Amino acid sequence: MKLKNIFNDIPRHMPEELMETLAEGENIRIERIISRGHTTPENKWYDQEENEFVLLLKGKAKIMFEKEGEISMQKGDWLVIPAHSRHRVTYTSTEEEAIWLTAFFTSKK
Repeated sequence: MKLKNIFNDIPRHMPEELMETLAEGENIRIERIISRGHTTPENKWYDQEENEFVLLLKGKAKIMFEKEGEISMQKGDWLVIPAHSRHRVTYTSTEEEAIWLTAFFTSKK
């Protein structure tokens, strides 16, 4: 077992958003996402098969939902995005990176 820290190993130069799987199981995948000014392309919407738990650990961000509009997030804010809720990231802070902890999971049937 190796102890790790979610705030370590952050690249200085990030031409692309960094996504890494921290753990996964049969019905769950936990990821760390690091953004620094990265957004979803204007013409793209995420429409995922899984539910997504999103916790913003550091920085600021905005997520646009196709039906509900845009929400602003700051450090400590979290939400659950139900499967097939079309959304896109419209802003992430540049003065400090936005560090997300996400968990993708399926609902019990």
